[in-house]
Amino acid sequence: MAKGGSKTDSGEHRMVFDIRGKRRHVVKVVYAILAILMGLSLFLVTGAINVNTLFGNGGGESGSGAKIYEEQAQRIERKLVKSPEDPELLLALSRAQLNAGNQSVEQTSEGQLAITEEAVQWYREASESWSKYLAATDEPSPSGAQLIAPTFVTLAESAPSAPQFEENMTFAAEAQQIVAEKRPSLNSLSTLAIYQYFAFEPAAAEKTREEAIALTNGKFERENLENQLDEYKKRSAEAEKQLKALEKQNKELGTGKQALENPLGGLGSPSLGE
Repeated sequence: MAKGGSKTDSGEHRMVFDIRGKRRHVVKVVYAILAILMGLSLFLVTGAINVNTLFGNGGGESGSGAKIYEEQAQRIERKLVKSPEDPELLLALSRAQLNAGNQSVEQTSEGQLAITEEAVQWYREASESWSKYLAATDEPSPSGAQLIAPTFVTLAESAPSAPQFEENMTFAAEAQQIVAEKRPSLNSLSTLAIYQYFAFEPAAAEKTREEAIALTNGKFERENLENQLDEYKKRSAEAEKQLKALEKQNKELGTGKQALENPLGGLGSPSLGE
């Protein structure tokens, strides 16, 4: 069970917060950030999303799908024992772990997606394999980068601290940078700009923004993109301010586990696999 969570009599895991005293303000900040972040990883890149297409049958039938990819990951790991720096194997491992995570996402009775603790763990392992892959290759795969970038956004959304949120968004921006450099397009560049805004890299985001705007066709598309990016720029500035305030208050409350646990935990959007 994830930290900060409770389990009902029916076995359902839910995220809870202690809202006594000063913590009430912390919770308000947390939910303000969540309101900003919800859906970020699905912005524009994919358009309309079909839940069943992304996650198999969803809603309680994901276990078998996750098992398939778990076994695939285990086979690749055995091969990596002999060739630990094989970039193709590391990339394949990252994909298998990512897909296992996607299959571990649950669909609620209301049709919403719930990121499970198991899914988050798979995403962490996929991100670690991706980092090893980057160290082993001089030509990163743009398709692999496109898959892993939203995974870092999901990890940012479930980060237990402001620095970890920023770190994961930086990784997301770096992965998306690979996509944008190899496959420059309105979507890849605008998505990169958004990730850079939320990695709190405004100068880089503004540069990417101009590159994206240059690819628009006509006044309507240009103004529409500018308005959308303006909104994300504003939200990222608000998020940075709120996260700094949250981190400061967390330190004032103490450094123990009871100060604040999983401020963004369990409520993010899923990343996309194959």
